[in-house]
Formats: sequence, C-alpha cells, structure tokens
Amino acid sequence: MNGWTCPRCGRFFERNGQGHDCAPGLSVDEYFATGPTHERAVFEAVMQHLATVGPVHADVVSVGVFLKCPRKFAELRPMQRWVSVGFALPYRAAHPTITRKVVAYGSRFWHTANVATPEQIDAALCDLLTEAYLDASR
Repeated sequence: MNGWTCPRCGRFFERNGQGHDCAPGLSVDEYFATGPTHERAVFEAVMQHLATVGPVHADVVSVGVFLKCPRKFAELRPMQRWVSVGFALPYRAAHPTITRKVVAYGSRFWHTANVATPEQIDAALCDLLTEAYLDASR
C-alpha cells in the first residue's frame, strides 16, 4: 500500500506531506485498554471482514480508529452504547444500522451506522464497507 508516514508523529497518510494534526497514534492495545467493552468486538468484526478485501491500515488515535487504504475510507468512533461506523460512498445507501442522516459532501455521501454488537456487522453492511474501500482505493 503506497502512502506516506509522517516522520514526526509516525502516522500513515495518503499523500506525501499531507496536512494533519501531528499527534502520535496509539497501538490497538493502548486504545482499547480504556474504551467501552463493546468497542473492540465491533472493531475486530470490521477488520476480519476487511482482511478479505485488501490491505487496511488502522490509524488509531484518541478519538477513534481511521481505516485507510491509503486514503481514509471509514472510521470507528466510540459512543456510550455503540460504535459509530462511518464510511463514504458515491451514493446514498440504506441499512438498518444507518439511523443518522446521510450527509452529502462533494460527489460523496457520508454514512454513519450505529453498531452495538459484532453481529450487526452483517453481509449487507460488509458489502457497503467493501464498496467504500474499493471506491477509496481507485
């Protein structure tokens, strides 16, 4: 996977010299040591599926996990009772876990799925995450 690693903070980005908040990332274990218990199981289910799609870099920071290929195509952010799984697609999609308003930006739509258990990462949601990955890797 091509990309650039910031020499100051060690985080991975799509473009050389890409602007960002230069704060060091966390290891997966460091991040999940303090989070809600349901969060790691959802992360593992998402990563297990994406491993069948292609290489994914998990950029773990204090606010959540940004998934990159090398461009960010999805993010997981902890909430009190669920994980907010956000992803971009070139169209508006529907899924039972997408309960927030789908937001248009440019030629993309940002979707947010509220996922409380790994079982909610079903085949249909996996298909949407696959599409987001493939779209971002073009």
